[in-house]
Amino acid sequence: MCTKVLLLLLACCVWSAESQGAGRRQNSWAEPIEFSTKSKDSCTMVVTGHGEHTRLRLSCQSSKRSYWCEYLGKPNTCRSYSKNPRHYFLQMMWDFRKLQNACLAPKQIKPQMCRRATDESQMVFSSASFSRQWPEASTRTGGARPAQPSRSQPRPTRPVSTRHPAIPKFPTRVQTQRRPVPQPTAPTVESNPKRIARLYCWRSLHGVCAYVIGLFRN
Repeated sequence: MCTKVLLLLLACCVWSAESQGAGRRQNSWAEPIEFSTKSKDSCTMVVTGHGEHTRLRLSCQSSKRSYWCEYLGKPNTCRSYSKNPRHYFLQMMWDFRKLQNACLAPKQIKPQMCRRATDESQMVFSSASFSRQWPEASTRTGGARPAQPSRSQPRPTRPVSTRHPAIPKFPTRVQTQRRPVPQPTAPTVESNPKRIARLYCWRSLHGVCAYVIGLFRN
């Protein structure tokens, strides 16, 4: 009889402890995690669903903008998370606050306390109020920096111009051969006998008349 009573009391104590633990766990998520980003955006983290999938909703706003994003994961696969689940998301918050936009964090996030756990325990980006393109995947919030170009790379050289220097053009003299200008010839002076013969004799007798007239004039 005493044994049964002791077992009943022990079961009640265990049930009471589990109920209190569950109550503390629910109370731990009753208050959202609040912080400010590097650009002074006021943000709030709300965690829901502690079973198969855990959902993290991040909402931020300022006087100029407002945005939100969500992450899904199974952090309960990490042993450290089971001991202190709130600290898991506090470590995420410490990385979020270093960004200008809290929703521009990497696609996969695994807090420091679960760095040795499997990738199944990390939180993965689900949706957001804006679209974005993802860089190379990184497990930390800071993300991987893009590779810088090597300084030893040769600088591009300008192509050598193949144009020849302009050759000045001088006007060529066109040698024109001057034609001799014909000199005006003095009109032949018609003698008086011929003129008289042309005026008073027939054409067929101009020569004879001129000869005869010339004899008389001499």
